[in-house]
Amino acid sequence: MIYQPDNQRYEGMTYARCGVSGLLLPRVSLGLWHNFGEETPGNSGRELVLHAFDKGITHFDLANNYGPPPGAAESCFGRILKQDLHAWRDELIISTKAGYTMWPGPYGDWGSRKYLMASLNQSLKRMGLDYVDIFYHHRPDTDTPLSETVGALADIVRQGKALYVGISNYPDELAARAVEMLEQQGIPCLIHQTKYSMFQRLPEQGLLRTLQHKGVGCIAYSPLAGGLLSDRYLQGIPADSRMAGNSPFLTRERLSDAKLAILHQLNALAVERGQSLAQMAQAWLLRDGLVTSVLIGASKTGQIDDAIAALNSPEFTLQQRKAIDEILARDSD
Repeated sequence: MIYQPDNQRYEGMTYARCGVSGLLLPRVSLGLWHNFGEETPGNSGRELVLHAFDKGITHFDLANNYGPPPGAAESCFGRILKQDLHAWRDELIISTKAGYTMWPGPYGDWGSRKYLMASLNQSLKRMGLDYVDIFYHHRPDTDTPLSETVGALADIVRQGKALYVGISNYPDELAARAVEMLEQQGIPCLIHQTKYSMFQRLPEQGLLRTLQHKGVGCIAYSPLAGGLLSDRYLQGIPADSRMAGNSPFLTRERLSDAKLAILHQLNALAVERGQSLAQMAQAWLLRDGLVTSVLIGASKTGQIDDAIAALNSPEFTLQQRKAIDEILARDSD
């Protein structure tokens, strides 16, 4: 069956300017970290991507190592592009990254010019693209001069292989230096991707304000703390959950009795606001306008719909903000 996107796809989504650039990003973006590997059954990845686009999600976030195995997510997305979305390429923001281990030997990891250039070339081939919209350095590399990494990013834009560049997982001061060095090269840093949720508030200690001051957008990944900030674990660990499956990213130890009590308190507040815990957690990230987009993962189309519904959340009252801060202050993780 030939895919035709929903004609009303832009009516239910809101978009925000990314930093001081001309680029607008959807307030909800879809990440392909999970559920797009070779072990993913059938056409589930295709169903998720097309449903997201039908709902106005135009930004699809990948990385060279997403799978498993590494490269599988980009290959999967490339097939979807070729089969279904090639006619709408100019309506898509496609991002990828390099910085984690991709192939064996000394040139398949971190932040050297050799690695970043080679990795992006491989990513473009896997996706069948001439360019990506955004290319990130995925994590800092303390053994490679920052000037080399930044110089490679700048040259990637000059070569037309990426329209914009960004950084990911950079701490506050290093992020500021990278942004300044890119500016000196005449290439703006578009965006920073950081881990940020109610249970991971480190970006509030300086990074968010730095990005705002520098005119750099911010996209928050793991907004639900791996699924903890949802109704998924309110009654314990479901047998079919990531935690029950011994995921290295979501271990059983994270759901302590104290954490479960916090989740119930947050859920009660969400119910008072007329929304799910997941919706409140996502709306909370967007509360002050410091986050451009929330990067979600999904295994079901309903999870995408739930995330988009969070955009219609009521504003947080001062009392609700204070209550959330007090609840989260009890979190010892």
